[in-house]
Amino acid sequence: MRTFVKTVVLAVLLPGLGQVAHGQGSRQPSDQSGNLAPDRAGDSQQSMPWQGPIPKGAPVETAPPNVPEFKPAYSGQTRAPAVQTKTAFQVTTIASGFRNPWAIAFLPDGRMLVTEKPTGALYIVTPEGEKSPAVSGLPPVDGRNQGGLLDVEVSPDHAQSGLIYWTYYEPREGGNGLAVARAKLVDGEKPCVENVQIIFRMMPTLESTLHAGGRLVFTPDGKLFVTLGERSVLEGRKQARDVKSHFGKVVRINPDGTVPQDNPYLSNPEARPELWSVGHRNILSAALDSQKRLWIVEMGPRGGDELNRPEAGKDYGWPTIGYGEEYSGEPIHQRTQAPGMEQPVYYWDPVISPSGMTIYSGDLFPEWRDNIFIGGLSSEALVRLVMKDDRVVGEERLLTDLNARIREVVQGPEGALYLLTDATDGKLLKLTPR
Repeated sequence: MRTFVKTVVLAVLLPGLGQVAHGQGSRQPSDQSGNLAPDRAGDSQQSMPWQGPIPKGAPVETAPPNVPEFKPAYSGQTRAPAVQTKTAFQVTTIASGFRNPWAIAFLPDGRMLVTEKPTGALYIVTPEGEKSPAVSGLPPVDGRNQGGLLDVEVSPDHAQSGLIYWTYYEPREGGNGLAVARAKLVDGEKPCVENVQIIFRMMPTLESTLHAGGRLVFTPDGKLFVTLGERSVLEGRKQARDVKSHFGKVVRINPDGTVPQDNPYLSNPEARPELWSVGHRNILSAALDSQKRLWIVEMGPRGGDELNRPEAGKDYGWPTIGYGEEYSGEPIHQRTQAPGMEQPVYYWDPVISPSGMTIYSGDLFPEWRDNIFIGGLSSEALVRLVMKDDRVVGEERLLTDLNARIREVVQGPEGALYLLTDATDGKLLKLTPR
């Protein structure tokens, strides 16, 4: 394994000094879709704690916004003050040679499941970096563009059931759509899955290789959140706030695919019963906080990536409101606020292109506890957010020296952070104190 040592100086809040804006390079062609979106998720009674002083000073981002006429709805909604990690850390390459890997999930024995997006391959990887043959028995994927095999999660009862869950672009007559499958993982020299069940299908079917979302989050009460995109093309985009469609939604199901009886739209006979929240663009980042509440970061257009905490039955406004514009420079929204639509907790303009997310709860980095970590694609960074009272009070861009698109970030069982780089020679990285 190869180790890169990164020494981080004592925390300083960058005052008004000029800073270099990280990760503002152009996107790769596979992340573009003309004027539409490239690949890049409320009220509370409690909040994530922050024990230090409130950061002050200049933000990390110094590049001009794409839509300067759109102003934040409240102070601190964008461009939070820059913070800097105190702890020296190192980045170790555990394994490489993955073709555009997408997700990591830990098995109970500490080995990892790693998905490979365009090939539809799933691997078991040891902590030392030994990679199994591809797990056989998975259904075929539509691997074009943003499609393929996406997230993977281990069932909370895996020790008893052996079940794993995954999301993928399912080829269908007339197009494709996101599907959620589960099966028993059979270990061995030639691992496979048995008794594959499709427990959820995004509907309607549409021909698009973009914006299907795909993150899975299990909750302590035995439910499963699935994040969905609005397919990018205009036919899909206009359905993001339509309760008759799964596009642009967070859905909530039972682990067998049935619908929980306390889902918020069950009383609406026209609504899809799985819906939890509506009006999202493309959600590739999702995690639970220490209070077991769901947070997401969703891809904006040209400007307007959003941090949200989706609550039951609420409307997050896409495409009616937002903080970005088309990639052509043409407007999408006439306004950033509207009655009955939620404001993002935080937004980025220019974008970070978020994918992957964890909210840190480990012991290896005490200063990071309850901080949000987000993978950055076009920003080529691991984005750290410091939270207080459910608001962002500080932001940091880590690992910019790797010059790598960060697709996934998860917390390991020992408190390290594990990352995937989005490349044809993608790497599985481990971040630990030095």
